[in-house]
Amino acid sequence: MIGCAFSVSKSWMAQAMGVQFDRDYYMDPARRQAIDRRCNEYLDRDYADLQLFFTESNLGRRAYYKPNQALVGGIQPNMILGLLVGAEFIPAGDKDADISPSPLAGFEVTKLPAPESLLEHPLVRLFDGQYRELADKSELGLAPIPPLFWDTSGRTAIHGALTTAQKLFGETVFMDMAMAPEQMAATFDWITDASIVLTRHFAAIADRAITDVHVGECSGCMVSGRSFEQFVAPTLSKYGRQLGPVRLHSCGPSDHLLEAFRQIDNLGSLDVGGETSVARIREAFGPDMPVDIAPLVGDLAAPQPDTLLEWTRRVLEDNAGGPLTIVVHLEQGYPLNNLRALREYVLAR
Repeated sequence: MIGCAFSVSKSWMAQAMGVQFDRDYYMDPARRQAIDRRCNEYLDRDYADLQLFFTESNLGRRAYYKPNQALVGGIQPNMILGLLVGAEFIPAGDKDADISPSPLAGFEVTKLPAPESLLEHPLVRLFDGQYRELADKSELGLAPIPPLFWDTSGRTAIHGALTTAQKLFGETVFMDMAMAPEQMAATFDWITDASIVLTRHFAAIADRAITDVHVGECSGCMVSGRSFEQFVAPTLSKYGRQLGPVRLHSCGPSDHLLEAFRQIDNLGSLDVGGETSVARIREAFGPDMPVDIAPLVGDLAAPQPDTLLEWTRRVLEDNAGGPLTIVVHLEQGYPLNNLRALREYVLAR
């Protein structure tokens, strides 16, 4: 089965509707629910043919969205961990928020807090209280979604250990993998354990069963297959064993990592960028591995859809009938006619 899934970025919504994604948007679940609902009503009304969905890239899914859902702590996973170790939250208004850079730069891994102690942090307690308050106030008609979850399904979402380490410690992590491998392995273990503790905690607060886990390992493509297998695959396997089937997101060119991906326990699906070969994925994993793939930005932003459709033709040919979804996160500058042409092309096949 093949299909398309189109989500919409904050920058696109800010331009289209004048929406501002300020601090309260992230910290006040009821306010966020009202804005998210208004954005999706606008998309359903004005762009029904494209089935656009306003959500974080690769996280929420249209099939599991309900207009009354209120995201508690709806902040990117590695940013939540960063806030728990001292980073400053930086909302951007007309685009995605961020945190202050490299809050743990130069920090010794042996001095990091025990993962369980993070549950006592005021931010975690704030999110816990917000969830319980909304759950108890049935008269509001809101359905709270706990942190690290993005819709009504049981899929949780976290960032991989390498991507999180780069966010928290800075670019030196790549050199440290070569120069201080034991230290980096311990760092990756701490990030993995902290993510598991937080995920299980928020699932328990919401009495929610975890069905699978999206792991965004965006930085993985920057290391060799050998380094990925040595440092990153074990952390992904731990997620697979302790949380559930892994949906691995690797948005950069990842052909050189496919053999390392095969070493991941309980790998359930792949979410890759347009420079990764679907033919090689099928060679490595067979015809039944679900694959999501994003087109190249240059093709999406081109004035005409010709190159986008040629890329799509090659992808579908290489896919040879396996389960595949072409995913697009709509940004400013992408002609909507390109998305329409892409959708028509895929649905016709």
